[in-house]
Amino acid sequence: MAELPPFLRGRVLVAGAGISGRGCVAMLAHLGVDTTVADSNAAALASVAEDFRVATVSANVVVPGEYDLVVTSPGWRPDSVLLHSFQAAGVEVIGDVELAYRLDRAEVFGPPRIWLVVTGTNGKTTTTGMLTQIMQADTPRSGLRAQAVGNIGVSLFDALTATSRVDVLCAELSSFQLHWSSELRPDVGVLLNVAEDHLDWHGSFDAYARAKAKALQGTCAVVGRDDAVAGRYAERIDGVYGFTAGEPAPGEVGVSAGRLVSRLGGGQALDLGAAEGIEPAGLAGVLDAAAAASVACLAGASPAAIQESLAAYAVAGHRGAVVHEHGGVSYIDNSKATNPHAADAALGGYDSVIWIAGGQLKGADVDELIATHAARLKAAVLVGIDKSIIAAALARHAPHTPVELIEDTDPQAAMDSAVRAAVQHAKAGDTVLLAPAAASLDMYTGMAQRGDVFAAAARKIACAQ
Repeated sequence: MAELPPFLRGRVLVAGAGISGRGCVAMLAHLGVDTTVADSNAAALASVAEDFRVATVSANVVVPGEYDLVVTSPGWRPDSVLLHSFQAAGVEVIGDVELAYRLDRAEVFGPPRIWLVVTGTNGKTTTTGMLTQIMQADTPRSGLRAQAVGNIGVSLFDALTATSRVDVLCAELSSFQLHWSSELRPDVGVLLNVAEDHLDWHGSFDAYARAKAKALQGTCAVVGRDDAVAGRYAERIDGVYGFTAGEPAPGEVGVSAGRLVSRLGGGQALDLGAAEGIEPAGLAGVLDAAAAASVACLAGASPAAIQESLAAYAVAGHRGAVVHEHGGVSYIDNSKATNPHAADAALGGYDSVIWIAGGQLKGADVDELIATHAARLKAAVLVGIDKSIIAAALARHAPHTPVELIEDTDPQAAMDSAVRAAVQHAKAGDTVLLAPAAASLDMYTGMAQRGDVFAAAARKIACAQ
């Protein structure tokens, strides 16, 4: 291990004693850094003190002048009193991803890794999964071992310290993590799309979008050309590559005659495999595949590895998986569609949909979503606290669509009722799609439980009809 880099030779405060904070503490303690942990949760602080030889202090009594650097957990908002006071005093505040990047670039754990960064409002996990599978398939040729890190896979710190060296970091990063970065420069970074999300944390849509756009500040930048907002935030960056679900222009990956093709080199199209059959089905899957292929191409992966991996890729849970088929009807779990933008991508993949939606809209507007997809909605079944808002938008923009409201608030009973209602409308060739356009915490422990309950209900109820 190399000597401690200059930025860690003073006193460091870790803000947050949760999972992310503990990861930072473990790394800093391993490096022998003079570390203190701050949190308002006394139990969390006590737990850290039991496991690591570091000082702990309440977040309410920290003095900025006593520390040279703050490493914050991504959940701490920029307007929190502690972080604001440090920044006002001229003390740098960075996040866990920035800490990992600086340690890697300082060669603390050997030669620097290749950083492939994926961000966007929706599609991050699927794109990162596809990208990782491609880079791993390319390992025999390249000799470089790839790993999914960040918000999926292993932590960045575990990847940096792995006994068997990880050479390529396929990192899914959130707007929170990117906000607290300053020196991060990916070898390839992709911004998939940008829609309203986490505005309470960032304070404004512009601040949220600018945080996302930090992924484009590295050597190669890729942006979703079909997303106008993402494109606007990439305009100030020279030499940006693109991906699209349509015919690719020079410098893009897209779809031509049913084939995924690359024109990143600007010349003749390079075949990357069939666009049909990519999972998840529909527009969202094609866009994610085009994004992953773009990053992989720019990172040097072979066309064979890209074609093989995209053809074999199986979608992660709750992101468009077919959880049941019966009587010619497909039941699709896209519980991860927790906002209208994600639901838009999910709905776009099917022609005749019985839509199960609802939950916590968190102020999001569903009018444009419903107006866009009105023609494909055969029926809608609505659950959750904001179901009446969605019902009103359906009445305005899809008055032909039968709507059933489920009043039950028990998680299992409500979903059973929703699926039972959906089955009554479904005929061969239809899709029963759970794409709620809303968060799940009004009724469920999270989007995963919501999707699992839907899948169980589909298998139980559809077969009984």
